Amino acid sequence: MKVLIIEDELQLAQSIISYLSGQSYSCEHAGNYDHALDKIHLHEYDCILLDLMLPGGDGLQLLEALKKRNQHEGVIIISAKDSMDDKIKGLQTGADDYLSKPFHLPELAARIYSVIRRRKFQNNNIIQQGTLQIDLLAKTVHVGDVPVLLTKKEFDLLVYFLGNKNRVISKNALAEHLSGDMAGMLDSHSFVYAHIKNLKRKLTEAGAGNYLKTIYATGYKWEI
Repeated sequence: MKVLIIEDELQLAQSIISYLSGQSYSCEHAGNYDHALDKIHLHEYDCILLDLMLPGGDGLQLLEALKKRNQHEGVIIISAKDSMDDKIKGLQTGADDYLSKPFHLPELAARIYSVIRRRKFQNNNIIQQGTLQIDLLAKTVHVGDVPVLLTKKEFDLLVYFLGNKNRVISKNALAEHLSGDMAGMLDSHSFVYAHIKNLKRKLTEAGAGNYLKTIYATGYKWEI
């Protein structure tokens, strides 16, 4: 799952990125208001960590811009401003959660997971679709009693599709999800095709239903 860290304290941002990457999140960083604004207009994220005091602007204005786009990102404010009024204002403006600095990274990761689970998976840790069962916490997949061994990228793709079920996802969006900022520098989407092909093959061989559809010349859709 993809997280944007909007934070001007570089050391803190690097610590967050290092920890979340170890938790299998794909992380991108913006260190000032304008860079963050560009990213939220150009890309989609599963969760955004938002500092309020940024070089070049106010984090609450970024939050208002996000809400106007009516996207599905969760937003957690991370701020040294810890008064009750600040927290109420942030939550009323549209944040899903508010965490005052300093904080423990495991708590931050737990809050990110909670926000994504609530927004994307009806607050469930285990997703059941027919005989297919995905445990989001254990990062395991079963078809009936048969375990399906997926690579990290394949599992990430599967969760991404499940979080966007019945929605056509373009090859560009999949490339961005898998590679982040590097997607625009790649010559082709061949790595996307390879991961999709392997994911479909493993699910089919295990006996799962044919949920992952190819939409001609457009992209892919997890259809239920």
